[in-house]
Amino acid sequence: MTKRFFVALIGSLAAAPANASAPASPPRAAIVSVIEADVAEMIAGINAKDISEATKFDAPDLVSMESMRPPSVGATLNSEGLAAAFKYAPHWRLRLIDQTVDVAKSEDMAVYRSTYHEDSERDGAAYTHEVNFLAGFARDGDGQWRIHWSVVCAQSASQKE
Repeated sequence: MTKRFFVALIGSLAAAPANASAPASPPRAAIVSVIEADVAEMIAGINAKDISEATKFDAPDLVSMESMRPPSVGATLNSEGLAAAFKYAPHWRLRLIDQTVDVAKSEDMAVYRSTYHEDSERDGAAYTHEVNFLAGFARDGDGQWRIHWSVVCAQSASQKE
């Protein structure tokens, strides 16, 4: 388990009443905090053009689906595609607009939903558009939350900023 997970767990337990029994699994708020922190690290990795940081929470069996291209299956293929995107669009950046994490009642799966500004440059001019990002997280056998599937879908065509 990650340090962020334990920090979130300890923080949520400290807020519990002294006579409360210990939860059988991490509270939902702690799971939400971990997943939001993981995605923030991934986005920071994308913005820094750091493949290992951008893909550090990809499950080996990741299925990544994006508008106008066939799905990529496997973390390796996803990393290769991201590396190609970094070369093709070196000014590509993401800025979070909003995010939501829905944790399953079983607390072993979660769906992350967000909207981002996706900024880039074309012929020296700044462009932007909004994208939806949807990802299925599962807590793997080692306790780590990983993305097993993701969907990126543009809300509109790019516009000059």
